[in-house]
Amino acid sequence: MGPAQCEQASASLRVLFVCMGNICRSPTAQAVFGTLAARLAPALNVEADSAATHAYHLGAAPDERAQQVARARGIDMSGLRARQLVAEDFERFDLVLVMDRENWRAAAAVAPPSRHQRIRLLLDFAPDCPLREVPDPYYGELPDFERVFELTEQAARGLLQALQAGCMPDAAGGGQP
Repeated sequence: MGPAQCEQASASLRVLFVCMGNICRSPTAQAVFGTLAARLAPALNVEADSAATHAYHLGAAPDERAQQVARARGIDMSGLRARQLVAEDFERFDLVLVMDRENWRAAAAVAPPSRHQRIRLLLDFAPDCPLREVPDPYYGELPDFERVFELTEQAARGLLQALQAGCMPDAAGGGQP
C-alpha cells in the first residue's frame, strides 16, 4: 500500500505534526487533518496535536497568513498555540509527522532511540506528490501558505484513506528519511 503498510488498525490513533516553530506548517497540518477526519471519517478515533522543534514562538497563535488561508477554506485554527516537542510526546503519540528532514533530525534528537520509528515525513502519505518535504513558508508570501495548505491536505487525505482501509501506518516505515 505504499507508505502506509497495512497492519492491524488500532482503535485510536494519536498523531503529532511537527515543524520548526509550530506557527505555520504543523498547526496547518493539525487543523486540516482534524477537520478532514471529522468530515470524512467521523467513525475514526483520531487525536491530533502539533509541536515545534525550536522554542522560537512558544504560546503564539499560528501565523496570520496560515490562519487566513485556513479560514478561506472553512477551517478555524485561531485557538491553537505553539508548544515545543518533548520526549514524552513519543510515548503519547503513535505517529510523529515532520515537515522536512531537518525536523526529522531535530525530532530524533529528542526521541528515545526506541521511538525513532514513530517519526515520518508528512508527505510520505502523499505518494503522488513529487515533493517529499513541506517547504517552510515563514519568509514567503500568501501563495506559499496556500501551497502548504494544499500539501498538508493531500497528506491528511492519504493518511485518512489508509486508516479507513483498516491500515495502521507501519512503524517499520519510520526511520531516517
